[in-house]
Amino acid sequence: MNFIKSTAVLAAALSIMSCSQTKENAANDGYIGPSTMTIEDGKMTPEVLLSLGRLSDPQLSPDGKVVLYGVSYTSIEENRSCRNLFICNVDGSDVRQLTKDGKSINAARWANDGKAIFFLQGAQLWKAAYSDGSLGSRTQLSEVEEGVSDYLLSPDQNKVIYVSTVPSNVKSPADSDPALDKAKAYVTEDLMYRHWDHWVTELPHSYVAEFGSEKITKDNSVDILGGPDVKFELPLEPYGGAEQLCWSPDGKKIAYSCKKLAGKQYAFSTNTDIYVYDVETKADVKVSEAGGYDTDPVWSPDGKYIAWCSMSRDGYEADQVRLALYDTESGAISYLQGFDNNVEGIVWNGSDIYFSALYSDAVKGIFKTDVNLAPAQLLTPKAAWYDFGSPFAIQEDGTLLASWCSMDFPTELVAIKEGQPVAITKENEHILSQLKEHKTEKRIVKTVDGKDMLTWVLLPPDFDPAKKYPAIEICLGGPQGSLSQGWSYRWNYRLMCSQGYVVVLPNRRGTTAFGQDWCEQISGDYCGLNIQDYLSAAKMIKAEPYVGKLAACGASYGGFSVYYLAGIHGDVYDCFIAHAGIFDEKYMYYETEELWFPNWDNGGLTEYAYAQGQVGPKGDGVTFGGMQQAGSPWSNAPKSVRHYTKGSPNVNVTNWHTPILCIHGMMDYRIPYDQGMAAFNAAQMMGVPSKLIVFPEENHWILKPQNALFWHRSYFDWLDKWCK
Repeated sequence: MNFIKSTAVLAAALSIMSCSQTKENAANDGYIGPSTMTIEDGKMTPEVLLSLGRLSDPQLSPDGKVVLYGVSYTSIEENRSCRNLFICNVDGSDVRQLTKDGKSINAARWANDGKAIFFLQGAQLWKAAYSDGSLGSRTQLSEVEEGVSDYLLSPDQNKVIYVSTVPSNVKSPADSDPALDKAKAYVTEDLMYRHWDHWVTELPHSYVAEFGSEKITKDNSVDILGGPDVKFELPLEPYGGAEQLCWSPDGKKIAYSCKKLAGKQYAFSTNTDIYVYDVETKADVKVSEAGGYDTDPVWSPDGKYIAWCSMSRDGYEADQVRLALYDTESGAISYLQGFDNNVEGIVWNGSDIYFSALYSDAVKGIFKTDVNLAPAQLLTPKAAWYDFGSPFAIQEDGTLLASWCSMDFPTELVAIKEGQPVAITKENEHILSQLKEHKTEKRIVKTVDGKDMLTWVLLPPDFDPAKKYPAIEICLGGPQGSLSQGWSYRWNYRLMCSQGYVVVLPNRRGTTAFGQDWCEQISGDYCGLNIQDYLSAAKMIKAEPYVGKLAACGASYGGFSVYYLAGIHGDVYDCFIAHAGIFDEKYMYYETEELWFPNWDNGGLTEYAYAQGQVGPKGDGVTFGGMQQAGSPWSNAPKSVRHYTKGSPNVNVTNWHTPILCIHGMMDYRIPYDQGMAAFNAAQMMGVPSKLIVFPEENHWILKPQNALFWHRSYFDWLDKWCK
């Protein structure tokens, strides 16, 4: 069936989803409740995927007995999601829904006495009374004209850091003539005027305010950066939030991470530092060393140390993330040694430091060290195929309360005692229990240079080795990243295998779970070994007697991989799908916003100079405006020349002959959508069966529910057409 063209099927699906959404409490107009979907045949579908509740942001109550968390539910009919609050006991019993609002509630935090809950709603800060599992009266605490996007309560909860915005240097016609208030234009005289999916007309700043009788406004708040004329970001875009700031235990100081650069310097550098701000004097001091990203500072409970996530090299956004530790008394900085993976989600418990990291089994575990930076100890079971998040609480007996997920289920809460996980929440069990099970295998594939590559293989439900199945090979984005046991609402591998496909997930060169050498090899070698890794995995799966036709699919750098494979594969693949892919590396360099990314990866740089306003590599390159770009299209650096003249997918377009689907979002400023158009146009001119889908309101991802449903249907319709 052609799902794309069948409006009857779409209408029926919307009707089913509408009926399955529980709508209670009519006074809260717009409330979206959990799905009551019934699955007759046990088959997972895109509709099933979108019906799942999305659990996030758990918070343990001050008495250690209750967990507060949020769940977002989706209505395809209304084309939106809404998030409300829940609680349960730490053992998962007595689940209660605290709110049934029609507007999402986010960032809920307990009051110190457990008698109230702070939260964000409608871009303002609120506080609600809490008693015996229910919320009482609500009070609006802020009235910030530009809105509040995140916040952080001081330890005594008498003050708050909140995030709002100030105008940027990007101007509008009305800035030059107020009478032109209906004219629409963006005006800039410097770089970094776009960020991922928006024009940078405003910048995030963080403010300190005291709670009092009046509502919080900017007039009674202090801008940590010094005011609207300071054109830096705090927190750092595009993903940063309150995790980039941290109160000291006594509430007198704030540690924060900030890239104090703008314009061209910002566009070419990742040099983000850790600062300590004195709340009384309003002075700050930089405490980190020069280098790349230093982010997410966390004070120790005694205030003697600050830990953070650190990269050593400026300009390299995929550098190894180290655990850095700053001694506030001596000023000494030390780093966790002997750990060759990326640290994230640092949590203190006394003098112990917990964090999560992907490691050699291609799964994410929880690790522990201490202020002496003892060798990291794995606290989660090594053989278990789950991804664990950093603990949100550690109980007195050492039990870790954390989140977990896998390729088989989305994020839930879990207790880990003596290395053994026990589920706390089962938000989606009523839906997932109706689905047929499938099998996941872990295989080792030999690469062309004799290395071992971990590859996951998912087999369809009711798998019969005597039958033939089509297969999908997933090309990872990034280019650095990992195919672990994570759950995705876009590239969902359980959904793919449930459609009758064998799914192949190679952890090729550039993945992050196997040490920095394996991760870093891909920089400057996009067209090299990692592409051969894909072909090695493809040949492995095609050698199986139960595999028939094979597709290659991927997004972002995965889209680059698809476009590149299309020109060199011969007859290995039977169809391709590229989402938000890079087609022409030269013009990608001229179009994208975060120029540190192509500058480093396209030149394979190993050393970066950053001084006196000059950002650029030491060595080959052409100088302009005080900058040298060894990774630019005009560079004579050997890796750059190879990359742009031989390593771009468009170079081999005359070899294209395999059906290809190109998908892109028009609000994607990381990889602008004309890359997808160019690939489709080229395929058309080569006489290759091809299709283009452009989402005018989507960015690098597809976020709106109906767009997401159309994306999934289009994806499987194309695969079925050419592989089944």
